Amino acid sequence: MLIAERQDKIVRMVEKRGSVQVEELAKELDVSTMTIRRDLEKLNAQGMINRCHGGAVSKNEVIYADKRIRNSEIKGQLAKACYKYVKESNVVFLDAGTTTYEIAKLISHVPEITVVTNDIEIAKLLLDSPADLIICGGQVQKSTGSTHGYYTTQMIEFLRFDIGFFGTAAIDEDLNVMTPTTDKAFLKRMAVQKSQNSFLVADHSKFHSTALTFVNKITDYDNIVTDFEFPKDAIKEVRKTGTNVIQI
Repeated sequence: MLIAERQDKIVRMVEKRGSVQVEELAKELDVSTMTIRRDLEKLNAQGMINRCHGGAVSKNEVIYADKRIRNSEIKGQLAKACYKYVKESNVVFLDAGTTTYEIAKLISHVPEITVVTNDIEIAKLLLDSPADLIICGGQVQKSTGSTHGYYTTQMIEFLRFDIGFFGTAAIDEDLNVMTPTTDKAFLKRMAVQKSQNSFLVADHSKFHSTALTFVNKITDYDNIVTDFEFPKDAIKEVRKTGTNVIQI
């Protein structure tokens, strides 16, 4: 494979997956980790990717259609695990994302609930449901069908939620929750703080990966719902902080 061909393939892999690690690229492309590191440095200098510790992240967020089909069955199972925590008359915040979209499907007929979201696709889904719906206005990120930015964050500042469900683009080795977009980091952080009972909902593919911007730690959530198998020592440490780990 020619150098230019390999580097083009790396860019496409990063854009499709959101983030990649040096070791996985070396294995899939059958070259040394040193070669991959040189490729990543060059692509970063060209502005094609964002270099990060251990790999690279996309300059653009993964588009909604690609997210929707990724691990769809597991996302449905995670949504079912979350559904039982929603009670009648709750005010529920649904973060933008395809997993929270699955949660929206299930909770739409819970009596007298109010759903607040910055996800346009979730809002469209709930238009014909009995749920009261509040959508956070702001700048629209068309690729993901969500709102973000100053006006979205300002609106959330004045709201309070009984329960909040949050997705994530990545969770790194140190259990930091990461997102590709700085504006989204502020929004997510604030919405977690405004939720009386917060849930981070993440399938196994989100772990051991990274993105551009730090949001918070998984221990900043009251609960984490996942199919990821934590090492025993790690799950013990997480639970010590008061975060409940719900494994499906």
